[in-house]
Amino acid sequence: MTRALVVFAHPCAESFSASLHGTVVQTLTARGWEVDDCDLYAEGFNPVLSEEERRGYHEVGPNIAPVADYVQRVRAAEALVLVFPVWNFGYPAILKGFFDRVFLPGVSFRLEDGKVRPNLTHIRKLAAVTTYGGTRMRALLAGDPPRHVVKRAVWHGTRADTLRYLALYDMNRATDAQRRAFQGRVEQEMKVF
Repeated sequence: MTRALVVFAHPCAESFSASLHGTVVQTLTARGWEVDDCDLYAEGFNPVLSEEERRGYHEVGPNIAPVADYVQRVRAAEALVLVFPVWNFGYPAILKGFFDRVFLPGVSFRLEDGKVRPNLTHIRKLAAVTTYGGTRMRALLAGDPPRHVVKRAVWHGTRADTLRYLALYDMNRATDAQRRAFQGRVEQEMKVF
């Protein structure tokens, strides 16, 4: 049985992101996967990296104390699925804070002779499910940071064999049919993920 950590970052239960989140969780559960559903807003995750945490950031071991429960959940995962909207060409602050506070030295990476080495290699599958208010061209012109962080930085920490980046662009003008089609695509991708 595969154990997936699904990290969800949207505050509104009626949002399309929430619907996508439900599709991901339901589809993986129906496959017989063990799903750890981490709804950052519902859990009240604090995204703020404190001064004390920053000063102790490189102290491998003690650095995890403030977020030990989340670190344990990441370490237990064999698959990681991120479900989030893109806001202002970036992650919601709560998800960025999750990366800042949980993807620590000794957790997502280790430093060896000044080089960053992957440390989440037990995560063999990595996916992101997201929506953008603007078009793909607007995202490209802005550098599309969320896509690059998932496909480069997060992937580097895992070296996952399977990587999916599922994005609905131009959400501000998407029709019901386009949203349904994207939701169907997400469901199909999670069935074979």
